[in-house]
Amino acid sequence: MAEQRTNRGMDFRARLSGPPILVDGGMGTELYARGVYVNRCFDELNASQPDLIAAIHTDYLHAGAEVIETNTYGANRYKLAPHGLIERVVELNRLGGEVARGAVERSGRDAFVAGSIGPLARRLAPLGITSIAEAREAFKEQAQGLIKGGGDLIIVETMVDPTELRTAVEAVREVTDLPLIAQFTLTDWNETAYGATIERMASELSALEVDVIGINCSIGPNKLLEAAKRLIELTDKPVSIQPNAGELEWVEGRLFCKTTPEYFAEYARRMVLAGVKIVGGCCGSTPAHIRAMEAALRAVAPELSRVSVAVQAPEVARPAPAVEERPYRELSPMAAGLEDRRFMFSVEVNPPRSPAVKKLLERVRELKAHGVDMINIPDGPRASARLSAMILSHLIGREVGVDTILHYTCRDRNILGIQSDLLGAEALDIDNILCVTGDPPKLGDYPMATAVFDVDSIGLLRIADNLNHGLDLAGNPIPRGTTFHLGCGANPGAVDLDLEIDRLHRKLENGARYVLTQPVFDGELFFRFLDRVNMPNVPFLVGILPLASYRNAEFFHNEVPGMQVPASIRERLSSIEDSDKAAQVGVEIAAEALERSAPRASGAYIIPPFGRTELAIGVIELFRHSDYGQERLSIETRAASCPGHTETQNDQLKG
Repeated sequence: MAEQRTNRGMDFRARLSGPPILVDGGMGTELYARGVYVNRCFDELNASQPDLIAAIHTDYLHAGAEVIETNTYGANRYKLAPHGLIERVVELNRLGGEVARGAVERSGRDAFVAGSIGPLARRLAPLGITSIAEAREAFKEQAQGLIKGGGDLIIVETMVDPTELRTAVEAVREVTDLPLIAQFTLTDWNETAYGATIERMASELSALEVDVIGINCSIGPNKLLEAAKRLIELTDKPVSIQPNAGELEWVEGRLFCKTTPEYFAEYARRMVLAGVKIVGGCCGSTPAHIRAMEAALRAVAPELSRVSVAVQAPEVARPAPAVEERPYRELSPMAAGLEDRRFMFSVEVNPPRSPAVKKLLERVRELKAHGVDMINIPDGPRASARLSAMILSHLIGREVGVDTILHYTCRDRNILGIQSDLLGAEALDIDNILCVTGDPPKLGDYPMATAVFDVDSIGLLRIADNLNHGLDLAGNPIPRGTTFHLGCGANPGAVDLDLEIDRLHRKLENGARYVLTQPVFDGELFFRFLDRVNMPNVPFLVGILPLASYRNAEFFHNEVPGMQVPASIRERLSSIEDSDKAAQVGVEIAAEALERSAPRASGAYIIPPFGRTELAIGVIELFRHSDYGQERLSIETRAASCPGHTETQNDQLKG
């Protein structure tokens, strides 16, 4: 067991180099909300009501927390003494760890257990009568119990006295080398209650053997965001922030925090963008707050989706289909083109913000005239309210006669609505569906809207693929299966590439037949990604973004999750003041990126900014006149003129 916990500690330290980490929320205020009054010893509930503690842990795990803290914040000899429990310090800490560990194992989630150690509630000498040696023994005693309970790491939190915090850290280090997070708490004027500044606390902690330093409790997310930015400037260590859900208030005899989950989540997003590595909640934060934070973090770091799925479509055994499965090329014109190894062009067209579609359909006709094979239709991009993507997809197919790729998100529908929509898409003859998780409402025009996220893109693919196999959500046969050509997204520039590739493999295992990538500006990055994925028979449409200006490039690089615009490209645009010239250079940059990436791509997924489809046409024309574009067109022309084209031609088309 000791070796296993050591390995988990190593896992946590490795995890610190990955995407942001989400910790759970308040325990004490959550117990209070569930009927445990403040005169009880909350830490003793590990023994007398372990199911209640486990239920709270489980709710946080299902909300998306990757780290849960033990119910041991006050389980030291000084705080337990008034309850007559001074002899049970090690026992209650051990039980706290075991209850948390059991909740993790039952949940099936890959989460870490953090042993919580709070202040002793005693002033240390020379301001008080408790000696440093006595304090050190108290902290060691608590840490020993947490280690026996199976903790993966230790978190010393809510400290106001630099001396006490240093003593706690040194005591923990005497008994374990597990990862250690050390957190202090601030007043409204950005000092601890003992008058220690952020600068002093950062200096003290940076010199200690801790893995993460941070701030928790006392004040809300707005004020802690500014404190977090200051702390990041003062240390090279990862930073953690766990604010209260606003100020605690008594309302009609009950204790409340009024900060909404949506407000809380927005500040979590801002903290992560500022460089905070670990975020979570403290007093007043609930599983609802953590769930909202998880959705916001997933938008900032899409690679988090693997650890964030709250509900998955059921695993079902698939009986042999009653009717023979439709051949791949018959699923859609797109599928036929990919099977023939034609280089396919798809252009993204956003649905309008009104029912007016006449001008949009004219732009689509122009795209078709310039050889565009598919029109990509986002589903509420950036969580904005627009015309139904499904309706627009149907109108384009009916009025223009061009193939569409419908983006379908999990944000706005529960799993019942998802199945109903997919059956409707089949009835409307919509063939190509790109399954995506979707941006949370907080990013869009209506931040008060409720996000559903019953499943993520992997769960959505499973639901749609079940329908393709003639099975409904519960695994029951339906009279006729669907015939969707299912696809997914991927980010070759993801921060945690191992996680991105793992998720991509799971998407392909669950029914995806093609992949659209995030915009790529570096062909070598795209090639390295394909080598790591190692799925040569899967069609990849490389994402291409014609930048409209230097400002446009800066926005995408700094404010759009998962987007990386190389400094050389931003510098190339920085000196161009004329907007038309800047857009033309953006088209040239995009065409160069496409030419570099095309030898190993099955097509291009072009995303023109601001709906400027003429930029997409410009990229296509430049590519077709490039050396590689001419060569590719020649091979395709020869292949088309000879229906039984040879394997050699096939190999040429494959690049």
